[in-house]
Amino acid sequence: MLGKLVGSSDAQFHTGQFEAIEALVDGGRRALVVQRTGWGKSAVYFVASLLLRARGAGPTLIVSPLLALMRDQVAAAERAGVRAMAINSANATEWDQVRQALAADEVDVLLVSPERLTNPSFRENQLPELIRRTGLLVIDEAHCISDWGHDFRPDYRRIADLIAQLPGTVPVLATTATANSRVVADIEEQLGTGALTIRGALTRESLRLGVLRLPQSRDRLGWLLTHLDELPGSGIIYTLTVSAAEDTARLLSGAGHKVLAYTGRTDPGDRETAEQLLKDNQVKALVATSALGMGFDKPDLGFVIHLGAPSSPVAYYQQVGRAGRGRANADVLLMPGTEDKDIWQYFATASMPSETKASAVLDALADAGAAVSTVALEARVDLRRTPLELLLKVLAVDGAVERVGGGWCATGRPWEYDGERYGRIAQARVHEQDSMIVYEQTSGCRMEYLTSALDDETAAPCGRCDNCAGRWFSAGVNDAAAAAAGDTLNRAGVALEPRRQWPAGMERLSVPVKGKLKSDELSAEGRALARLTDLGWGGSLRELFAAGAPDTELAPGMLQACVTVLRDWGQDGWAGEGRPAGVVSIASRSKPELVKSLARGISGIGRIPYLGELNLAFGGPTGGRGGNSAYRVAGVWERLEAGPELVAALEAVHGKPVLLVDDLADSRWTLTVAGRALRRSGAGQVLPLVLAQAG
Repeated sequence: MLGKLVGSSDAQFHTGQFEAIEALVDGGRRALVVQRTGWGKSAVYFVASLLLRARGAGPTLIVSPLLALMRDQVAAAERAGVRAMAINSANATEWDQVRQALAADEVDVLLVSPERLTNPSFRENQLPELIRRTGLLVIDEAHCISDWGHDFRPDYRRIADLIAQLPGTVPVLATTATANSRVVADIEEQLGTGALTIRGALTRESLRLGVLRLPQSRDRLGWLLTHLDELPGSGIIYTLTVSAAEDTARLLSGAGHKVLAYTGRTDPGDRETAEQLLKDNQVKALVATSALGMGFDKPDLGFVIHLGAPSSPVAYYQQVGRAGRGRANADVLLMPGTEDKDIWQYFATASMPSETKASAVLDALADAGAAVSTVALEARVDLRRTPLELLLKVLAVDGAVERVGGGWCATGRPWEYDGERYGRIAQARVHEQDSMIVYEQTSGCRMEYLTSALDDETAAPCGRCDNCAGRWFSAGVNDAAAAAAGDTLNRAGVALEPRRQWPAGMERLSVPVKGKLKSDELSAEGRALARLTDLGWGGSLRELFAAGAPDTELAPGMLQACVTVLRDWGQDGWAGEGRPAGVVSIASRSKPELVKSLARGISGIGRIPYLGELNLAFGGPTGGRGGNSAYRVAGVWERLEAGPELVAALEAVHGKPVLLVDDLADSRWTLTVAGRALRRSGAGQVLPLVLAQAG
């Protein structure tokens, strides 16, 4: 059986594997296995599952966090003769088949996502019977349980409730490759008294680590263009943002390299195809965000490159662990970016629940007196969908809210914001970020540093990394490659899709709109110079909009880049609307000089008359970035107006297209409402142009 799992007829148990299986099968114990990637944690639970099944136990229930991981686990189980099936968001059409197979006792292993545990129908209709029959519970990637884990997920906290419902005779196995002592203690506490922990050495002898610090994005991309074909086999190029992954993949593909982008925005079917192409060595690399992470199994993966550093050594260890699992040598190179800290800070704060927002959600649910859908709740609290869903999960784990058939409802249980706990977590994140900087700058062994960060007592110099054995990679960048990368990064222009539908629930906020925008209210497709997250102009724009940055006139180089965007836009036909007859700016609360200089600069260079600006009414728009659509519309509604001079100027252009200029587009509702105001004041089609697109 073990040989089938690993593809070798003479396979032997690794140290600790037999002990773990024995503890589960003969001892019926609860165990935590912390072992390096590739050690064979799946072999433990597949072998234990079949042995328990042979003794008459029910199927094993595996909680697994990612679709890619589930697919690999099902495939591995089939190789070992284990009958495995999965229930997740991607195979809803197969759920009836899974239920029938379970009822017929034809399933040895059932994989479910942690999100299934919060689904009301699954929790009420399938879970009780599963709990009654489960012969073994497995929590894969168990560091997700812990607040202190690098990839904590609120849904995983439901597993503690699941463990509590299991009979004491049912063994439980938690597995991870990335848990330091604090995370281990947290998992042990949730497993219960008497949990057995088996920890092994985490050093990955096949990996050759290195760090290459290059001053600019163009140099890092130029390095890839120069050296990608020299890297062994096929691999993964990690980036910190979706736009960086897409831009890098586009650059490399344009230069003839076989690469694909893989992000949270990639269609699930395309993700599966990309994974298989990489496994079959049909592409040189996937350019990926952390969406390609835990559990992706390609034993012969030859390299992992990072354009920008993850926010902790633990997260970095997890990602580089994709490489060298089934080969003697694999190369791992980190190329840090100057923007890394800004990106870390954004994600660190985005994942923390706010006391004010949490209280608003609880009050809204209490006032409703009945279940409220997530969509309806958006119109009652100023939170976008993703952070709202995350907050609801946190509140559900704390017992303050409950997901039911009609949506969410308050349980009425007392709830207090645990500021001390979140403060400690935030401080821990800062410490992790500082540790990542130390990793980049250390003159000691890099593998020893990473494994020490995971509290591995056996950590020792590897003898292979760039600090132990000398730089194994070239730092040279071909001039032509650097120039090509620079040209790509300097390309400007991002399409801004117009809003076409008003948000639901506007009547609750006293805004008299609903349904689709009328044809004479719509703006045309617009343009932004770049996204704030872009590798090229994004860096300059982040500095421009950083907290405390002064309001100044637009730099000549950035103005010229905007003119280039306009030129290219014009060549595309101005979205079919024709050349604008005038320029209008939006009066800015924070960057008035910047916006006016952009509008007047375009007017002068493009010889398009400057018609004036939309004035602020009633103090101007309220709210800020990050709110949901309903509140953003309410915050800008009737707070932008065309004064008499602007109205007269608009009438003078006889309904021709007008260029609308602003500094930053986030939700795009300011542009939408401003465009509506201009059209109602006599403008023809409105063409929005902004410096930056957020998000």
